[in-house]
Amino acid sequence: MPESTLPEAASATTDLPQLDAAFFAVPSMAHLQAVPSTHPPRFVLLYGSLRPRSFSRLVTEEAARLLTAMGGEVRIFNPAGLPQVDDAPDTHPKVVELRALAQWSEGMVWCSPERHGAMTGLMKTQIDWIPLSVGSIRPTQGKTLAVMQVSGGSQSFNAVNQMRVLGRWMRMLTIPNQSSVAKAYQEFGDDDRMKPSAYYDRIVDVVEELFKFTLLTRDVAPYLVDRYSERKESAEALARRVNLPKAV
Repeated sequence: MPESTLPEAASATTDLPQLDAAFFAVPSMAHLQAVPSTHPPRFVLLYGSLRPRSFSRLVTEEAARLLTAMGGEVRIFNPAGLPQVDDAPDTHPKVVELRALAQWSEGMVWCSPERHGAMTGLMKTQIDWIPLSVGSIRPTQGKTLAVMQVSGGSQSFNAVNQMRVLGRWMRMLTIPNQSSVAKAYQEFGDDDRMKPSAYYDRIVDVVEELFKFTLLTRDVAPYLVDRYSERKESAEALARRVNLPKAV
């Protein structure tokens, strides 16, 4: 294979007249070698049904047990009482609780039933209440995400596919693996614990992968999601603010 004819990194910008060299950064392994955190990985889990025997909640609780067994610190958000988006101020206690958990977390699990071929409205409401930014803080950017769903009938992947789109929109690092539990009502005993099955094994796989990706990325997440366009925009926004005419 012939050697690359690309220019050296130091002089690469000479061939890119569209580029603002002041904000161009060559990716470097040095920035991926952060001092590892010593606290347990922190996870927030969301589920998408308020039924008394919610199978999305039961799957979420199984995932929480697994994450805890692996050494994680886990919080499950109870969506009961969460208002519809725009039907209450963002000072509502349940909204404040959800947003605080999103900021606290380093990884998330979203588990929704599939209803009418889609995730539930409750699941979407929880995600919609987590904004892309709160002041200068982006509550979900760079954090890991695992998506799971339960179905009353045959296996489907509509809900997890939709949640993947939302995870990307929320600028999260969504892991490759996922879980879809078909005929969920058959998979739990009278004690509300999941029976041994291939579905349970897949949940273990998903949680294990989420934990690994969180360990791998949590200390370098700000660097992984740092963007040229936003560095440039921030500088321009600062210049506009500094150069505003003084009030008389």
